[in-house]
Amino acid sequence: MSYVLIVGAKSDIAKAIAREYAKHGYDLYLAARNSAELADFANDINVRTQRKVKLVELDILAYQSHQAVYDSLEEKPLGVITAVGYLGEQKKAQVNFDEAQRILDTNYTGVVSFLNIVANDFEQRKSGFIVGISSVAGERGRKSNYLYGSAKAALTAYLSGLRNRLHQAHVQVLTVKPGFVATKMTEGMDLPKKLTATPEEVASDIFSAQQKGKNSIYTKWIWKYIMLVIKLIPEWKFKGMSI
Repeated sequence: MSYVLIVGAKSDIAKAIAREYAKHGYDLYLAARNSAELADFANDINVRTQRKVKLVELDILAYQSHQAVYDSLEEKPLGVITAVGYLGEQKKAQVNFDEAQRILDTNYTGVVSFLNIVANDFEQRKSGFIVGISSVAGERGRKSNYLYGSAKAALTAYLSGLRNRLHQAHVQVLTVKPGFVATKMTEGMDLPKKLTATPEEVASDIFSAQQKGKNSIYTKWIWKYIMLVIKLIPEWKFKGMSI
């Protein structure tokens, strides 16, 4: 086995993904800002699985540092999973562009900056896999979170193009579209239990899909059909709805 690099490794979903891959015999790079905060978590995985876990200091918004961070990895990863996410405050972002820019750059621009570097390496090596966690929020803009949704929509399109580009190089690109997930980011929200996944469920879905070489998944699976219905609503009707 070789290393899997998880970007945004402090999120609940990322931690579940780390446990899932370590359980199946992969070594890990855990990349995040203030990565030392992950020391106890990394040690716990090591004790439980005997897999090597290394911490990587990475600020997804410090674009100029991304190449140096990737170059510093002693062993280049077999795969990279981006679990970066910032929901932000929609109403604040509507009147404060700093908040809007943070939402857009964290969920899209920063991820693109880093994955461009990864893609160039994997294309040259003609191997590897990339997993990008997008969101069902990117399927159609809604007034409650359209800035976050627009960033995720852009990420989905980027991953689609990357998949097209890297296919000839035998590099898998998996787009993951979670619906509701019970995490710190959604804490306090009144989420419907039957439609809400745990981070562990998302991690299991991601591992299974990546191992099978899939291109795109919804998690929970039912969101594929929920979003199909939502996308079929005519715009003249949809614009007056609150969903």
